[in-house]
Amino acid sequence: MEVTLQQLAQIIGGNVYGNVNDKVSNIATIDKAGKGDLTFIANKKYLKYLKNTEATAVIIEEHVKDAKVNQIEVENPYLAYAKILTFFTSSKPNFSGISEKAHVEQSVKFIKKESVSVYPFVYIGENTEIDENVILFPNVFIGKNVKIGSNVTVNSGVSIYDNSVIGNNVVIHSGSVIGSDGYGYAKDGDEYFKIPQVGNVVIEDNVEIGANVTIDRGAINSTVIRKGVKIDNLVHIAHNVEIGEHSAIVAQVGISGSSKIGKRVILAGQVGVAGHLKIGDGVKVGAQSGIGKDVKNDEIISGSPAVEHSKWLKWAVSYYKLPELLRRVKKLEKKIGEK
Repeated sequence: MEVTLQQLAQIIGGNVYGNVNDKVSNIATIDKAGKGDLTFIANKKYLKYLKNTEATAVIIEEHVKDAKVNQIEVENPYLAYAKILTFFTSSKPNFSGISEKAHVEQSVKFIKKESVSVYPFVYIGENTEIDENVILFPNVFIGKNVKIGSNVTVNSGVSIYDNSVIGNNVVIHSGSVIGSDGYGYAKDGDEYFKIPQVGNVVIEDNVEIGANVTIDRGAINSTVIRKGVKIDNLVHIAHNVEIGEHSAIVAQVGISGSSKIGKRVILAGQVGVAGHLKIGDGVKVGAQSGIGKDVKNDEIISGSPAVEHSKWLKWAVSYYKLPELLRRVKKLEKKIGEK
């Protein structure tokens, strides 16, 4: 696909410095880009390549006057790059309609049947409702009474249990399980008696769920993932958890039951959150941190147990000084003993 710089500028809200009619058909890094390629500079350290790049055009934060290459000036080059990459890579599925090899119960309701793509070996249970432009790749399982919004992509091997609600513009990657039983047991002597999990999972609009993520159904009410949340691979979200709008949950995070995560929260890789906690809006948590108590709005914390990030940094530095400190203490003790 070839597009003019003027067309790209309209997509990303930028200003073209150069020939608006020049065309590009590919995106490449600035050090390897050639004729017909579009590249970008999101970090000023790459400005050194601007003079000699052979790219047709560069997305840049601020126009450089003495550079000979076409430039598209935007406020956020990295975001612009993401939007253009989406434009170049967006494509329709290579299969449309409902495969004869899929099993669809008679009571399933399609809002716009001709717009969906249901691949072979998909199973859709009773009384499920599916909106327009939904893609269900092979080996997807969808239980009973599920609601799926428009423009949803469910990749191969995903299981969506009964009564789950999936909003619009949601992407679920392979191997994820939505609505599995929460971890609920009552002690019965030396044994455990399983507590039926009768709630559901609600995924709001514009959520992306990575591969091999498990989101447990609520014990009684709902486990809720609010709009705009982005979940990385290998994350476990337990029953009755709520994750606020536009939060980012990175790989291998575990969130225990009934904890409430605020808006715009970032949980870095391998963070563990204990149950029944409240994490405020705008909180940032460093990798491998363990959270055992409530966190106020906009705090930045790290460590296990997690504390204020600046305090944790001091602790980390001190930790590596302990061997030398111990040697000095022993020398002092020896000198005192000799006296």
